[in-house]
Amino acid sequence: MSYIPKYIELNRTGELAKRIDTLHEILKECRLCPRKCGVNRMEGEVGVCRAGKELMISSIFPHFGEEPPLVGFNGSGTIFLTHCNLKCIFCQNYDISHLGKGELITTSIMAKQMLRLQDIGCHNINFVTPTHYVPQIVASLPEAISSGLNIPLVFNCGGYESQEVIRLLDGIIDIYMPDVKFFDGEVAKKYAKAPDYPKVVKDVLKQMHNQVGDLKLDKDGIAKSGLLIRHMVMPHDLAGTSDIMKFIASEISRDSYVNIMAQYRPMYKSCEFPELSRRITGEEYLKAKDTARNLGLHRGF
Repeated sequence: MSYIPKYIELNRTGELAKRIDTLHEILKECRLCPRKCGVNRMEGEVGVCRAGKELMISSIFPHFGEEPPLVGFNGSGTIFLTHCNLKCIFCQNYDISHLGKGELITTSIMAKQMLRLQDIGCHNINFVTPTHYVPQIVASLPEAISSGLNIPLVFNCGGYESQEVIRLLDGIIDIYMPDVKFFDGEVAKKYAKAPDYPKVVKDVLKQMHNQVGDLKLDKDGIAKSGLLIRHMVMPHDLAGTSDIMKFIASEISRDSYVNIMAQYRPMYKSCEFPELSRRITGEEYLKAKDTARNLGLHRGF
């Protein structure tokens, strides 16, 4: 039997509409993320992320550079959202996240774009940096569902999420894909002005895993639901890779799908910090993978 996303039933029962109303109320005194700026985005005010009332999109396309279980045969239907609530100073997409490159669209256009991605064969709808646009994204779903949307939804985020919002996404999101960035509060404070990031991301990972479990694949190896964890190794182990892997293995699951990424490169304001001014070495990357294996992690890297 083929996979049927839970959001279809939530829409049928009216629960999805209730979640949309609740999320729009959050926008009036924005607390979509742990920064809790408190601005009224429904009236055009903006906080740290700089996002307003309307959706802003940078690009929409079938992505073949994501993890194999997402890409499958026809690509991951990727929607890059503009702005970011975390704003790491080394961001490789800084033109989108920091500089705000993108265009405003309506929820109706978002619905049509999701259907277009599904129609061309994409295996999922992959929302990249969606945290600060959750109400608008969810509000676009009823129109898309009524027109036949029935593929998994991916929440591709930085891990700096609100527990309240993640609870509201239960049954809406099929695949959570947080990028676990830091495990030391001082490091998170220095590079993202988010000293509470380590505590937040640990709680978020637990809640996401409680909702969807380990990543589940169909007979063709394509992801249908579950948790997929990303982690980018940084120079001088600034990200705290070993501690992150220990946490995943001991408090999430040894069957977690973990993508240990090697693509760090000095971007945006990295040049202002000597410790960030180089790429990682092969030795640093191999050490990260060996650490994960030695802890019993075995999927994804």
